[in-house]
Amino acid sequence: MNKFLTLFSILLLTACGFHPVYGVNKYTATGVEETLAQIEISNIPDRKGQILRNALIDRFYREGRPVNALYTLSIKPIQESTSKLDITKNDDATRGQLRLNTSISLKDNHTGETVLERSLQTIASYNILAGEFATRVSKDSTRLNAINDLARQIEQQVGLYFKRG
Repeated sequence: MNKFLTLFSILLLTACGFHPVYGVNKYTATGVEETLAQIEISNIPDRKGQILRNALIDRFYREGRPVNALYTLSIKPIQESTSKLDITKNDDATRGQLRLNTSISLKDNHTGETVLERSLQTIASYNILAGEFATRVSKDSTRLNAINDLARQIEQQVGLYFKRG
């Protein structure tokens, strides 16, 4: 009975209309990875922008940068805001919340047309500790994780754009 349910679930899943984002199938001749490798990533101002661009380079270019890129990805400077959470009776905060916002646009280099525009946001929290250095390390680590989350979101949005039906 258990084997029958497993087989039935697998057959039902294959008939549902979902297709893998990465890889080639009967609907797309090239995979998303090959298309991502043909996107030029513009410079992003500030240190956070450099970190984001480097994370995107690691995600997009598996075999080197494109010579004649088909698309250009532009990313606006990252806007950061913080707020204090978990206020104690003594009016001290023990948690902080970091919010990063940016927007992307993907331009087709052949037509000059902008084919994708998205606003992205990530929220992460960190500990506010007794020592200033420990709090700074906690906040910096959270910022790095949030930037990596933005890179993941950008890769996902661009990949889904190219995988659309």
